[in-house]
Amino acid sequence: MSETRGMDAFAHLGDEVRAALSERGFTTPTEPQRRAIPALADGKNGLVVAPTGTGKTETAMLPVLNSIVEEGAPEGFAALYVTPLRALNRDMRERLDWWGETLGLDVDVRHGDTTQYQRKKQADDPPDVLVTTPETLQAMLTGEKLRDGLADVRHVVVDEVHELAGAKRGAQLSIGMERLVELAGDFQRIGLSATVGDPKEVGAFLTGGRGCEIIEVDVTSKVEFSVREPEVTDSDERLSNELMTSPSMASHVRTIRELVEEHDSTLIFVNTRQTAEALGSRFKELDANIGVHHGSLSKEARIEVENQFKAGDLDGLLCTSSMELGIDVGRIDHVVQYSSPREVARLLQRVGRAGHRRDEVSHGTVITGSPDDTFEALAIARRAGEGDVETTQIHHGSLDTVANQIVGVVMDFGETSARHAYQIVTRAYPFHDLAEETFREVAMELHNNRVIYVDDEDDTVSKSGGTWQYYYANLSMIPDEETYAVYDMAAGRQVGTLDERFVVNFAEPGATFVQRGEMWRITNIDEEEEEVNVSPIEDPAGEVPSWTGQEIPVPYEVAQEVGEMREVAADQFDAGATREGVAREFTARYPTDEYTAGEALEQVEYHVDGGHAMPSDDRIVVEQEGRTIVVNAALGHEANETLGRLLSALLGQRTGSSVGLDVGPYRVELDVPARISANDVVDLLRETDPEHVEPLLELSLKQSETLKFTLAQVAAKFGALKRWKGRDGVGLSRLLGALEDTPVYDEAVREVFHRDLDVERASEVLDAIQAGDLDVAIVGERTTVGVGGRSSGTELLTPENADASVVQAVEERIQDDRVKLFCTHCEDWEHETKVRRVGDQPECPHCGSTRIAALSPWADDAVKAVRADDKDDEQRDRTERVFRNASIVQSHGKKAVIALSARGVGPRNAARVINRHRENDEDFYRDILEREREYARTKAFW
Repeated sequence: MSETRGMDAFAHLGDEVRAALSERGFTTPTEPQRRAIPALADGKNGLVVAPTGTGKTETAMLPVLNSIVEEGAPEGFAALYVTPLRALNRDMRERLDWWGETLGLDVDVRHGDTTQYQRKKQADDPPDVLVTTPETLQAMLTGEKLRDGLADVRHVVVDEVHELAGAKRGAQLSIGMERLVELAGDFQRIGLSATVGDPKEVGAFLTGGRGCEIIEVDVTSKVEFSVREPEVTDSDERLSNELMTSPSMASHVRTIRELVEEHDSTLIFVNTRQTAEALGSRFKELDANIGVHHGSLSKEARIEVENQFKAGDLDGLLCTSSMELGIDVGRIDHVVQYSSPREVARLLQRVGRAGHRRDEVSHGTVITGSPDDTFEALAIARRAGEGDVETTQIHHGSLDTVANQIVGVVMDFGETSARHAYQIVTRAYPFHDLAEETFREVAMELHNNRVIYVDDEDDTVSKSGGTWQYYYANLSMIPDEETYAVYDMAAGRQVGTLDERFVVNFAEPGATFVQRGEMWRITNIDEEEEEVNVSPIEDPAGEVPSWTGQEIPVPYEVAQEVGEMREVAADQFDAGATREGVAREFTARYPTDEYTAGEALEQVEYHVDGGHAMPSDDRIVVEQEGRTIVVNAALGHEANETLGRLLSALLGQRTGSSVGLDVGPYRVELDVPARISANDVVDLLRETDPEHVEPLLELSLKQSETLKFTLAQVAAKFGALKRWKGRDGVGLSRLLGALEDTPVYDEAVREVFHRDLDVERASEVLDAIQAGDLDVAIVGERTTVGVGGRSSGTELLTPENADASVVQAVEERIQDDRVKLFCTHCEDWEHETKVRRVGDQPECPHCGSTRIAALSPWADDAVKAVRADDKDDEQRDRTERVFRNASIVQSHGKKAVIALSARGVGPRNAARVINRHRENDEDFYRDILEREREYARTKAFW
């Protein structure tokens, strides 16, 4: 790019802005600036698609600021900068403040945490540019003074528009902007987006179909990827002992640390917060200079590590998807993606953060740990290199958003015609196809719930007594969910939190899940305290977690390429090729090394050696062992979820028994009654009418907790329910019955289908099977490919040493617990202390007796019972237990004190633990742990 061509873009800006550019050191525009500024300076709507850090903010704002300077600032707001995350406001503020001060313009921020004083000041004297969030804009649209200020808006910039386009937040914003048009008339709309597969569709979402210049910067020529599965070395064997993890996991930690050391500043992206914490703890053990950043951390903690990384005080930063969205952490020269990023767009967004400051190539390394993971990452990396990006699923037609915004329009006007409100809503792109009849049904539902008043005769909608309260309680379309605390009963500590949706839809005693890189089993759920009590699984090897955290769905196209890779490799193995030879061919097509490709291909080779048909992009393989049937289908998460639910429902209907279901992008695993075979599953695939998929699923959904929970959330957005709390299935069933023939029910079903399922794709799959275009084969045993997904979500588990670490935690906790020592001989002496301070053989300092009871610090009633002269039956029972306790301590000394201090371990169980005569402390504490777990499982029945 020549400097002359670069200056041509800046030539579209006025003298004041060009002078500020020189002062700022902007001599040559970045590619997005060079290509976008001319059109935006001309007042056109535009969507700028470019990587984070390529100056997108200035690309949008320089023409906007120039327009305000040239045309003169109005009395109200001249421009709004809408961003989906509050965290971005700080970064925008730092950059925009400088431009504002230099150009004599006022820039301010408004969101949920803005003080009342600052809000009043903004209403009385609006800044020229306001940075805000979609939800805060909703509140602003109803303020009397603020509406006066909004009437002057000429420009609206929407940042990270790709994040909003596929969500109800974005659907709400799209109508909000149409409500703003009612105040200000048409204004210029500018969207900033990371790489998307269908920029024209996102542009239509942004502008309501008014026309949009698409300025798309090609990132694929400036990114390079490498997919690696680290090889386990002798040093990794030693490191695994130090980190209490597997050698394979130790090799991952070592490799990431080496990459961080090889570069100046490295972002390490992971897919879940739990993984971030688990990896972070291992780096901390190694004193690696790597911070952790994710959404569950406090704002202060996030800002601290952002500033440390930007200043160069940290060499690496472990982060989740929140770091995709433009937070300024300075220059990055390498990106590590830990495990497959699941989507092409996600990989491009993440790796695109590296190396762009000097217009150089961005480098990224994907670290994988299983065949599925490697094949998937290879497919994604190849597709990313060719710019083959997924399309954005615009959130069309959400009726709870319509309900929310009908109330918004009523708040705007006080009273208006229903036809006028309908026209405002349907100008927004996600609602272009909304039928007027459906709109009126939604309005009547709001009327029935006393949220607004609908006058059929005058065809008007107007405020009612509940309008104001509803609107301000529902500024956000993000569902209102409680959070449950997760407690490790053995260690007596909080492990983390679980979302209410998870607890309602899944959690029950015995269920297993992964959190913070460890596997847990639920012992009981305390609804009143909003707590889930768990115990760690000692040996997770071979155990499949029932739930592994919210997975990013793998798209159909990626899963299909994984299937194709398996088929290509299988054909070569069938023809006699060696694994080394096939791996070498893979490295010619995919960005990886022979070792990584070979490790992934081992699974395929074993499968072929077993003589089994290979599941691929054009073949489904159904296998069975005992009561487990696996449908190997490379269809991606949503299509497999749809097929899985369909099969589960139909098999359950046929047998009258429940059917267990576990779904991934390459498999559907069914836990079936004994009389069901793989042939029954294949028969359903071949016989179920593709046109019946949707009604069959809707019928099965009626019994699901997923629909009931979603219905409760949607009902709140319709004003039909103030707040549902708890897991009362009866209450939810009644709610479902009451709302079944209403728009509330229709929206809940639509939401579940939109969020979790792909009915169209699943129907096409059944069509292809029945037309003979998609082969279905049966295998009468489990195959290496079929069990390949069983390690999903266990990447950071510690099978070799998990038990040892848990036992150590139990020992430390009991030793730090307090105990009340009480002499049952003289009954005069009682003393409270920590367990670790108790001697080998406790003795009364008053009478010298060793008949000392080790009691809870709160066991005052037990002591009073012993000392009482005339005992009732309850006191006699307590006295007997205290004397039995003392007898054990007299016989076994401190060992008895330790056992009696454990949770729920009374004298009888303490005696059983001690009488096993364990030779080492670890086994002794392991026995105590087992007794504590038994107590945790059964205490609800005591």
